[in-house]
Amino acid sequence: MLDLSGFEISADEKDILDHPLVGGVILFSRNYHDKKQLSELVAQIRHHARNSVLVAVDHEGGRVQRFREGFSAIPAMGSLITQCQQDMQQAKDYAYQFGWLMAAEVLNHDIDISFAPVLDIQGISEVIGDRSFSSDPEQIIELAAQFIKGMRLAGMKSTGKHFPGHGNVKEDSHIAMPVDRRGAGEISQQDMHVFKAINQLGLLDAVMPAHVIYPDVDDLPAGFSEIWLQQHLRQNMAFDGVIFSDDLSMHGAVHIGNFCERAKLALSAGCDMVLVCNDPRGAAQVLDSLPIDTINSHRLPRLAKQPTLCSQALLNSPEYLRAKRDLDRFYAL
Repeated sequence: MLDLSGFEISADEKDILDHPLVGGVILFSRNYHDKKQLSELVAQIRHHARNSVLVAVDHEGGRVQRFREGFSAIPAMGSLITQCQQDMQQAKDYAYQFGWLMAAEVLNHDIDISFAPVLDIQGISEVIGDRSFSSDPEQIIELAAQFIKGMRLAGMKSTGKHFPGHGNVKEDSHIAMPVDRRGAGEISQQDMHVFKAINQLGLLDAVMPAHVIYPDVDDLPAGFSEIWLQQHLRQNMAFDGVIFSDDLSMHGAVHIGNFCERAKLALSAGCDMVLVCNDPRGAAQVLDSLPIDTINSHRLPRLAKQPTLCSQALLNSPEYLRAKRDLDRFYAL
């Protein structure tokens, strides 16, 4: 999965999209000017891509929402329970509506998935912070389940991140190499408990592992570790959804080696798709170094968007009008 530089696809990017190993495109704020431009960009991506690509975005709400003007301002998930003054039922109702609203607006521009929700526990991590639903694992499970059910109703599959949990390390893996020195038992009973529960509910379609080292389990970051991905996630949790790597250009992946080495190790560890963003040269190196038959995941097509209403029909639908009213009520609390 690759990224693009701007509002339109460049000539070089058209060539890259035609590469047989390109299976997805992730969009950022730099790719969004307005809703019409976004729809045209996605149409061009699908036209020039050789494969049936997954188009993705980080659109969680709060400070991680790539499209702003013309889109609903989805609140940070960590604000739900506090804004509702600990009224869990009200918070769950809002989680459901906001999951639906986020997904419906994103899907309406022919984008398959938003990498959401965050299933990390709100702890000492500043990069996670209020992106997490709560500091209480049981509250996270209840709220995230409703958010995913809303996403599912709109036609979007979920991606839980960052397995097995990023909330209890101070460092930001975008710019540092976080190390979580807690014991395996504590991680399993706390952080992983959330992922296990959501998976047991049948609501976990994809997972993005953390660029975090948990030395009590493995010396490799989770996204490059067969122990985490094959033993804990696939075998112990019986998870059969998609595993995305986190961005291989992040600092938390640098010590693995060059881009080619990072991609090969992530894929051999068990990732179905690797993300290479914000480094076109690194992305080209990965495409040039991997054998054409490297990727053959039967899981990836499951994440493709389901049919949704056209723009005008969506804006006039009772579900959309209700979700917008609920959003207004939430901000008025």
